[in-house]
Amino acid sequence: MILIKIGNFLIPLVVLLIIIYAIRKKVPIYDSFVSGAKEGLELAISVLPYLVAMLFATNILLKSDILNHIFLAMKPFFDFIKVPVEILPMAVIRPISGNASFAVMIELIKTFGVDSFIGRLAATLQGSTDTTIYVLSLYFGSIGIKKIGHAMWAGLLTDLVAVIVSIILVSVVFG
Repeated sequence: MILIKIGNFLIPLVVLLIIIYAIRKKVPIYDSFVSGAKEGLELAISVLPYLVAMLFATNILLKSDILNHIFLAMKPFFDFIKVPVEILPMAVIRPISGNASFAVMIELIKTFGVDSFIGRLAATLQGSTDTTIYVLSLYFGSIGIKKIGHAMWAGLLTDLVAVIVSIILVSVVFG
C-alpha cells in the first residue's frame, strides 16, 4: 500500500522536475509538448494498419480451432515427455499476441487452478516469452523495414528456448 502512495507521489514529481529543467534550459514547454503529441499521433496512425493486420490474423488463427486439432494429434508425444498439451496453444500464440496468450493463461488458471502445474507453467510462460511476431511486424513495419527474417528467427528461437526452460524449471521447482 505504501508503494502505491510513493508511486502516486513520484509520477507528478518527475513531471515537475522535467518542467523545471525545461524552464531552466529555456525550452518552450507547451510548444514542445504539442509537437511531441503530434508526432505521437502520426506514429499511432502509421502503426494502425499493422496492428489491424495482426489482430485479424490472430483472430483467424484462434477462431478456426485448427490449433486444438493439431495439438490433440500431438498429445501422445507430449504425454510421453510429460508436457501438458493444454499449455501448447499459449506457447504458440504468445509470439503473436500478448492479449490472446493472456486470455489463454486466464482460462488455464480458471480450469486447472493457480497452484496447479499447468497454472504455474502458464504464468511462467507469460512472463518469460515475448510477442516476437507482433513486435517485429508492428515496429519494423511502421518504420519500413521489410527484411525481418533474421530478427524473426532469432526472436522465435529465443521464445522456444524460454518455453523449454520454463517447462524444465516449473517441473523441477513445482513438479
